[in-house]
Amino acid sequence: MKPDTSNPERPPNPAGRIVSRRINGLAVARNYRLAWLPHDTMAGLSLSAVLVPAGMAYAEAAGLPAVSGLYASFAALLAYALFGPSRILVLGPDSALVALIAASVAPLAHGNAENALALAGGLALLSGAICVVVGMLKLGFVAELLSLPIRYGYLNGIVLTIVVGQTPKLLGFQAHGESFMQQVRELASGVVAGQTNVLAVTIGVAALVVILVCRRCLPKVPGVLIAVAGATIAVAALDLAQRFGLAVVGNMPQVLPAPRIPALALNEWTALLGGAAAVALVSFTDISILSRTYEARSGETVDRNQEFVALGLANIAAGVAHGFAVSASASRTPVAEAAGAKTQVTGVVAALIVAGLLLFAPQALRNTPQAALAAVVIATCLGMLEVRGVLRLYRLRPSEFVQSIVCLLGVAIIGVVNGIGIALALAALGFLWRGWRPHSAVLGRVDQMKGYHDVARHPEARRIPGFVLLRWDAPLFFANAEIFRERVRQVVREAPTKTAWIVIAAEPVTDVDLTAADTLVRLHDELLALHVTLCFAELKGPVKDSLEHYGLFTMIGERNFFPTIGQAVNRYLESHAVEWHDWDET
Repeated sequence: MKPDTSNPERPPNPAGRIVSRRINGLAVARNYRLAWLPHDTMAGLSLSAVLVPAGMAYAEAAGLPAVSGLYASFAALLAYALFGPSRILVLGPDSALVALIAASVAPLAHGNAENALALAGGLALLSGAICVVVGMLKLGFVAELLSLPIRYGYLNGIVLTIVVGQTPKLLGFQAHGESFMQQVRELASGVVAGQTNVLAVTIGVAALVVILVCRRCLPKVPGVLIAVAGATIAVAALDLAQRFGLAVVGNMPQVLPAPRIPALALNEWTALLGGAAAVALVSFTDISILSRTYEARSGETVDRNQEFVALGLANIAAGVAHGFAVSASASRTPVAEAAGAKTQVTGVVAALIVAGLLLFAPQALRNTPQAALAAVVIATCLGMLEVRGVLRLYRLRPSEFVQSIVCLLGVAIIGVVNGIGIALALAALGFLWRGWRPHSAVLGRVDQMKGYHDVARHPEARRIPGFVLLRWDAPLFFANAEIFRERVRQVVREAPTKTAWIVIAAEPVTDVDLTAADTLVRLHDELLALHVTLCFAELKGPVKDSLEHYGLFTMIGERNFFPTIGQAVNRYLESHAVEWHDWDET
């Protein structure tokens, strides 16, 4: 009998499921409700009101033409609408990437604007390719590489770098320093030399005040749009740029970008790789945090690895569209949400508005003052500044506070890309330190308390004569194997009675590598010479399998591995005819 192929409810074929999972926009289109369209349209209009000035501002901050920010926004919105798994997440130019883009591009561009644009596109392509590979290989856990203190330090360093870099524009003059220290010197020398433009300062500070006041007191009012549009209208109406030498965006091309691969030399592609990896890592962290936030609010489940694939494709789209690297936007996604966005059609509407602006009215933006765009970037950065979190680290975890400050200084002083490298090295060293010198405790029995407890915390704890129970709170690996051996020898020596058995309470031990296994062989032989039996209790199954594979089960003796501490204690009491009441777990 042939299967019924007329049933519209039958599950799609495997190829169809793969396509639906990878091209999420198709699934949205199939299930889209017309009732959502008014909400998505209004949300798209609201989003574009913030997206246009912000995109231009971030492009200027990265040292690129303002129009490239619109190109990047347009391409990223469409790409994510097609491939992104999140219902309302907004991708586009982001302040967290601005300094990375500038630091990666400026040293290679040598002041050539065309070359800078090509390099920025190449950086987006490389970072996008990294994102796609990570997502396809299901390596989404790399988003966890930036711990909270490292992220605080990185963001605060970025804020410091960008604010210093944008302040000259706010004051009405140009500074071209590539490093933070060069920017500080040029800012100071520009102010001392009297290069400040009073009109630019007035416009920039007024725009900054409007944005911050709206953000604080009138969150539903588009402060960015009001500030930038108001400044643009005033400059155009009063011809302020011509009369007072005010720096403005200038003429913009009246065309959509024609897709193209940046024409870069092999050595330029190679030089961009480090920056691309840093861009990808920061983008992973941003999109992972935002995606989880909106996942928790909406109750929908988002495939983290598909999120990274979509992020990569959005970056590739931005790169071939004469734009630059993009990420999830923590400032524009809430705008879309508050405006009632239902699906990624919101992003499509915003992209179409950007396209319409570029095709039909690009000259409406030519009088936008750079001081106002600098105010947009500075206002965004001030919103990123993390003070309370760093103070909390200082109170609760001083070592992580130091990590955060070192990361901040690294980003600000030696550069953003190198600063991220320092951040990752600090995170790895912190992890290694905790594993290298882990906590361990000799355990005893405390009256009226179930289980076995650290005798250092409970001096009243009772211990069995000749029996030492040691808990080791870490995996055993090359870095701590000798420390473990010395710790075991120490507690055997310092026991109140001559030790006959030492039992390792090994539940926290999640792994034993080959270096540690060889150390266990030496330890076993040393203890044997002292007539001390080495035993393990509560060892996890996979770790047992490793020890069996190394041959340690046979050497130590299977009888000396116990499922529970209680069984180890009872076996010792029986074999040594020791009377000890109320010791076992029962």
